[in-house]
Amino acid sequence: MTVAVVTGASMGIGQATAIALARGGADVVGTHRPDPDAHELAAAAETVAAVEALGTRCRLVEADAADAASAERVAQIAVDELGGLDIWVNNAARLLVRPFLETSDEDWATVMGSNVMGYVYGCRAAIRHMLEHGGGRIVNITSVAGLQPLENLTAYCTAKGAVKALTQVLAVEYGARGISVNALAPGAVDTPLNKTAYTPSVRATYEARIPVGRIAAPEEIADAIVFLTSDAARYVNGAELVCDGGFILNGSVGHASE
Repeated sequence: MTVAVVTGASMGIGQATAIALARGGADVVGTHRPDPDAHELAAAAETVAAVEALGTRCRLVEADAADAASAERVAQIAVDELGGLDIWVNNAARLLVRPFLETSDEDWATVMGSNVMGYVYGCRAAIRHMLEHGGGRIVNITSVAGLQPLENLTAYCTAKGAVKALTQVLAVEYGARGISVNALAPGAVDTPLNKTAYTPSVRATYEARIPVGRIAAPEEIADAIVFLTSDAARYVNGAELVCDGGFILNGSVGHASE
């Protein structure tokens, strides 16, 4: 039985990924934030119910993404309670929309803590166990914001760039030891993380710029993540798969045809 860890699995892309992995037969350990509100607790319960309805096991645990000990504890839960650790998806993240000169040192520490160090800690915990058991698959969620930067997202874009570099170095360092490390860069996705940032005008701009004409559903991103964890991607290592409906390709500015 395959055992997968998905951070930030209570909602959004993480929830969809946990369910998609379970559909493929994986048992899942998911994480959610410490001190969740009632809405997140209800969403976490939905994740567990959806995974178990597919006939696999699910443990959803509280974990601070920026805490090294939390990552080690989550990995140990996967091994001790579900019997192994084959897949680790680093998904938990924070979004901060703020001009560069208004981004405080505390803001930087918070964003980098969850969005970079959380991924470092997750990769480290996963690799330690995977080396002992013949390998595994790690997927780090980056963003097209790291490829096509947006104003007022300095900390977020910087963090996603760092995660891409982390992914590539680990792919080189551990590829020969049976561990593939890849990144998945979503474009615009309808998730709770983006609920405030996606104002009506932002949504309209995305829909006009994305060649397929719409913002993604979390399930569409989850399917791409599952691909990177599957045998179909067994020779993919150190890649950043862009899943954005063609958004970053569109340089159209409205030129009229002659």
